[in-house]
Amino acid sequence: MPPDPIPLDPAQQARRDFARMALAEARSTELVKVGEPGLILLVERLRGHLDEALSLIDEIAA
Repeated sequence: MPPDPIPLDPAQQARRDFARMALAEARSTELVKVGEPGLILLVERLRGHLDEALSLIDEIAA
């Protein structure tokens, strides 16, 4: 049986959900059609969401 999920407050849930939506959008993007500027923006957005996700993990672990 999997362990119970760690309860998140509404702000933490929103941060998690926003990162998941950005990842889903990035996965569905046809990278060939985006072009170099679009790829740079995509990578920068994902870097920001990764940083936010790691901050969230640090909050929960504390």
